[in-house]
Amino acid sequence: MAIIHNTTMTPGKLELLASWLPAQPWYVGTEREPVLTKAGGFRLDDPEGEVGIEFMVVRDESGDRPVSYHVPLSYRGAPLDGAGEALVGTSEHGVLGRRWLYDGTHDPVLVAQLLALLQGLAEPQAQSLTDTPDPSVTSSFAGSGFPTAVRSIAVANGSHGTGLTVETGAAGRLTVRVARVLQPEGQAPGADPAGAQGHVTAGWRLPDGGESRGVFAVLGDAAS
Repeated sequence: MAIIHNTTMTPGKLELLASWLPAQPWYVGTEREPVLTKAGGFRLDDPEGEVGIEFMVVRDESGDRPVSYHVPLSYRGAPLDGAGEALVGTSEHGVLGRRWLYDGTHDPVLVAQLLALLQGLAEPQAQSLTDTPDPSVTSSFAGSGFPTAVRSIAVANGSHGTGLTVETGAAGRLTVRVARVLQPEGQAPGADPAGAQGHVTAGWRLPDGGESRGVFAVLGDAAS
C-alpha cells in the first residue's frame, strides 16, 4: 500500500514537468512556457512497496486552448539502471529524501502494474489519499489472462501517444498504447479501444470545473 505523505517536494512535480514536456514529440507546442495545473489522475500500488506509481493528468493553458496530458510517473529512491533518457528530474521529498522521477512508460514496475490493471488484477487508488480505491477508474479486458512480469520494454513515442512493446516471458510480446493528449472517449487518436484486448478509462477535470472521461491505455494483440 502506497502511503501519501502530506509534505513538500522541491522542485515540485509541475515545475519538473514544465521543463520536460516541451521536449516530448506528443506535446502540442506553443511559443510560450507551459502553464501547468494538475487536472486529475490516479495511483497504483507497487506490490514490493518500493516504487511510487502515479498516472497524472496535467493541463497546459499556455496556448489558445487548454490541452490535457496523461503523464505516467514513477518515483524511486535511487536511479533506475539504463533509464537515463526517461528521467523527468530529481526532487527532494520532505519525508523520503531525494526521489528520481521517471516517465513511467520506461519503468518495468509501473508497466507491470499497468498490465495488471488492464486485466482487472490491480485496484486503482485515489491520487492524493492513502488506502482509498478510486472506482471512477475502470478497465475492460476481453483477452486471455497472462503473467505481468516485465522482462523488457521498447518505447516508441509519436505525435499522439506512446507505443510499448513489452516482453513478458510466458505471454510473449504484448503491445500497449498509452494516450498522451487526452480527448473524450471516442476522440483520442491512437487510443481507440475498438478490437483491442483491453483498455483503461479514467476522468479528469476541465477548466470550467466540469469532468471529462477518456481512454488512458489500450492493450493490443500480442506482437509477432
